[in-house]
Amino acid sequence: MVELSDNPMTWVMAGDSITQAVYHTHGARGWVEHVQERVCWQLDRLTDVVVNTGVSAWRATDVLGAYDFVIGRFAPDVLSLSLGTNDARAGLDGLAEYRDAMREIIRRSAGAQIVLHTPLVVSHSGRAPRAEMPAYCQAVRELAAETGALLVDHEAHWLAAFPDGEAIPWLDDPAHPNAVGHLQLANHTLRTLGLGELTEL
Repeated sequence: MVELSDNPMTWVMAGDSITQAVYHTHGARGWVEHVQERVCWQLDRLTDVVVNTGVSAWRATDVLGAYDFVIGRFAPDVLSLSLGTNDARAGLDGLAEYRDAMREIIRRSAGAQIVLHTPLVVSHSGRAPRAEMPAYCQAVRELAAETGALLVDHEAHWLAAFPDGEAIPWLDDPAHPNAVGHLQLANHTLRTLGLGELTEL
């Protein structure tokens, strides 16, 4: 559960295109915008600042390389890291680099409450280039346990809804959520962080 301060808080959401929410929502809100609506409006934290620094196609090493620009300068109270979908293209050979980059991002963000997200489930048609995605999801779980970070397990949530791994109603293409999928990402994140869920759209 994320700890809310009586003072205004800064939330930084770093990640890839799924965090940035480009194109695939077709004008609807992305999951970070839904979280902002819940935190700033529905929870009456009007002076909290939610910063989305997601960048399409980025991996953990990209975020680490641009750390000061996308994270450090904001001095976040809460740092959300949602990475792995692009990293998984490197297969098992890239797993150590992914873990090391994630660990270093977390280390540099000492003082922030860290939230780690597993990647969501890629549909069968997009699985070939990301065959090792489950290993990256497991790495996120292990990093959360190792560092004490909060874990939002989207993979488990999506597989509970779609045991065959074909989350077509929540996807715009094999790897990117549509508007419904983004709402699912947001509400699962909010519930996991102890912030309830969106009460209206």
